[in-house]
Amino acid sequence: MTSAAPASPADPARPPAALRSFVALGDSFTEGMSDLLPGGGYRGWADLLAARLAAREPEFHYANLAVRGKLIGQIAADQVAPAAAMEADLVTLVGGLNDVLRPGCDTGRVCALLEESVATLAPACGTLVLMRSPGRRGPVLERYRARMEELFDFVEGLADRHGALVVDLFASEALGDPRMWADDRLHLTAEGHSRVAEAVWQRLGLPPGSDWNTPLPPAAAPSWTARRAADARFARVHLLPWIGRRLTGRSSGDGRAPKRPELAPLACEDTVGTGVALPPPRGAGDRAAP
Repeated sequence: MTSAAPASPADPARPPAALRSFVALGDSFTEGMSDLLPGGGYRGWADLLAARLAAREPEFHYANLAVRGKLIGQIAADQVAPAAAMEADLVTLVGGLNDVLRPGCDTGRVCALLEESVATLAPACGTLVLMRSPGRRGPVLERYRARMEELFDFVEGLADRHGALVVDLFASEALGDPRMWADDRLHLTAEGHSRVAEAVWQRLGLPPGSDWNTPLPPAAAPSWTARRAADARFARVHLLPWIGRRLTGRSSGDGRAPKRPELAPLACEDTVGTGVALPPPRGAGDRAAP
């Protein structure tokens, strides 16, 4: 069994802090695509993590400012200042990958915007968490690997300079498995999001619930016919619309508001599908029967 520890080791000298509030910043990865809920909308690793933290802290509050399709400039302009003003115990910032996957990306500008964002967030929160995002194994990853590694090396340096934590998901063979990725080949499945939530949980120094980096069991390779059918469906349903948006300068997140723009308590309905039941409100059930 592969241990999760090498990919994102917890700091044994740094005991878990009280985490009564959590703000998540970023793009579709943090919004939760493609972890689809039965009633519509997306759950994702940040919601899963929030539900687990809320089960530990009765006064827990959570905001998720992430919006699909956002570039680092948009995250810096629209999400960083509101998040800093919330002065949360925990802030996660994951961004820049949408930029480096575009032709002609100015990686230096991306890194500069990340630096500005981290410099604003780090002093305003208790713990800041950055990530080396996961990558789906295949030709697309290899094409952009050099840019991604340049970005992630910069993230490591940012964390060192500003006292942030880094969760290394890029090094995970398990999260690179194509079976962890949805049909669009850009977003994690429910299983992938669950593992990311566990990885962040452990990086915060909290007791492990599972080994998030355990490889999936071996499976027979799909037939040539099945692979071609999957490729055709991917091109029709996901790739061609994506190209159309790029050619017209549109984004999947245009006009979309964050799903949790305010730092607010989690209600019981917010934990549906997370596998975590919130404790009853403080004082519930304490009254004597009339």
